[in-house]
Amino acid sequence: MHLCNYPEPPTESTVSDARRHLQIQRQQLAQLADKIVSAEEALAQIVVDRKREIREMQREQHVLEEKVMYTLAYISPIRRLPNELLRHIFMFNFDDHPCCAWVLASVCDLWRRLALSIPKLWSKIRLVTTQSASADTIRLWLERSGDKVPLDIEIYLRVNGSLSESSNRARATSPTPWLPPPPSPPPHYVLPHPPGTAILLPPAHTPIIVPQSPSHHDAWGASPPHPSSRSTPQLQRNTHWGHIAIFYLIEQMHRWQRFVFRFDKQFSSISALKSINGDAPMLREFEISCAETIYAAEWYWLPCTSPSTPLALSKLESLMLHHVPFRWSSPIFKTDLRSLNLRSLPSNHLPLDRILHIIGSNPNLESLNLHFAVVLPAILPLLPTSLPRLRELTFGGHYHMSTLVDALVLPALDVLNLDIEARDPIEDTITNLLQRSNNPPITHLSVSYGHTNNSTLYYGPGGIVISWNFLADLNHLQSLSVGGTPLEPFLAALGTPDEEQAHWACPNLTSVAMKSCHSLPDGIAKLVQLIEARNPDTGTAAMINGVTPSKLRHLELYDCATVGQDVLDWLKKRVDEVVCVEPTYGRSL
Repeated sequence: MHLCNYPEPPTESTVSDARRHLQIQRQQLAQLADKIVSAEEALAQIVVDRKREIREMQREQHVLEEKVMYTLAYISPIRRLPNELLRHIFMFNFDDHPCCAWVLASVCDLWRRLALSIPKLWSKIRLVTTQSASADTIRLWLERSGDKVPLDIEIYLRVNGSLSESSNRARATSPTPWLPPPPSPPPHYVLPHPPGTAILLPPAHTPIIVPQSPSHHDAWGASPPHPSSRSTPQLQRNTHWGHIAIFYLIEQMHRWQRFVFRFDKQFSSISALKSINGDAPMLREFEISCAETIYAAEWYWLPCTSPSTPLALSKLESLMLHHVPFRWSSPIFKTDLRSLNLRSLPSNHLPLDRILHIIGSNPNLESLNLHFAVVLPAILPLLPTSLPRLRELTFGGHYHMSTLVDALVLPALDVLNLDIEARDPIEDTITNLLQRSNNPPITHLSVSYGHTNNSTLYYGPGGIVISWNFLADLNHLQSLSVGGTPLEPFLAALGTPDEEQAHWACPNLTSVAMKSCHSLPDGIAKLVQLIEARNPDTGTAAMINGVTPSKLRHLELYDCATVGQDVLDWLKKRVDEVVCVEPTYGRSL
């Protein structure tokens, strides 16, 4: 279709007609443009009006939704529960999650009033904090627990770095709740557990909560200071945190049932711990622990109390002191403990007879863990000491500790861990202990497995094992961990019995762990022979003299030998759990 039908070629008359038509077309185009603008303006106004109406309806919808939610909440069955029944529900939750009070108190006004009216709901303090945090969190927790309920306290002070920096390294894999300021949902954090560490801060099984605790900058509404001006206010807060926090805690010492305070290194206000002294008639468990050695002069505090000072500690059953001062004659060691765990400072030089005096003062011990970096020879003769209920014994540190083992009789021993500095063969110490104790059915044995190289002061890591023949007498042993020993003799002792052996060694063994066990070229071949003997491809191991060994379920090798991927794959087919960390020099092979 042609838009214009003008004759060709143009003439004067046709050109005149065309000019007249052009003028008319331009007028029509302008009129049409005006109509389009008017229509668009009308449409825009309609859209504006409709959007305004929609927004109004949405506001009405939101109000109605809130009314519906409120009405549903009002008619929900839980609103009709009596407060007494809600209290029971809160306490059931408290049994599984000791720090649930902070969550329950942030749900609604009714639950908050109810939670605040139950002091027992606030009686378990689980706090990970730093020196820059406010100590008023502890004060608030204690105030809400009332003045009569026994207190279960666990506080972990992180001196290295901020709480956020340390907790951001690993997340969302542990049942350990950390609660940020309500009502935010709680994320989950895990603190790493480096192998060989003496203390975990905090241990993985411990539920931890961090309630609302505004920092000092947030409290005043100011921004953090410039690094050049950060010295005095921050250092002053760090200096006083321990004194303020311990002051609040000591005020309630008469209510302590369990008190655990751990820190990763020496901090500026550590002297506040000296004020922990006096009676604690409800105290059952007491622990002060540092992850590393600190410098501390004589402290006149609870573990250093004079023997003539009367103390009300009649219920104390568990005591743990790591890298803090204590006195061997303190009344705290004469409370008939069930569990004793001591890791002394290098400056604490005790003779063997005084360490034995601590042990003998608690004849009903069930768990004993001692690590002394420096031990002096005995002044008085060491008398045989029987601990009829002791099930777990862990000794570490100075080589004189093996002499202390020679003075013990442990008829109920089940777990034995020895990490004593090497000087004499350790198998004689183990054999003599078992014979004196009438061969108790030990299920777990660890020799030099938890050693850390930086703690050795004398003869080098671990105990020396010349012969593993004593394993033939450990018929009940289920778990065996060794470190710093030649690999081949150890593996040969657990393998198929030779002509001199009457039966399998450790027939009930299911777990073997080896660390820093130096190996000759045939070490890996010995390992394969051991697994082939105890975990054959089909069926069970060979029966010898009526005894068939259990299959190994767990195998660990740390820095022992270069295994190789082919051997590792073969091991994983035979053993359920295999953990292998090859030496640094062999990881590229």
